[in-house]
Amino acid sequence: MVELKVRLRKWGNSFGIVVPQKVVVEEKVKEGDEVTILFKKEGGNVLRESFGTFKFKKPINKLLKEVDRELWSV
Repeated sequence: MVELKVRLRKWGNSFGIVVPQKVVVEEKVKEGDEVTILFKKEGGNVLRESFGTFKFKKPINKLLKEVDRELWSV
């Protein structure tokens, strides 16, 4: 497995990435081979981007009070 840091490039109506020849040779891949790509945006603010997307069993105010209690009781 190889980790690459690449830039997305416009490719018609889509975007694409370029895999360096060195990686192609080392991993012994060829055109038509199926590969798996883990997709992660660099420099993103994970907390801000995910805000409001999680559903909790308890109200957020109650969770924050519990966290405060646990942190300040040390």
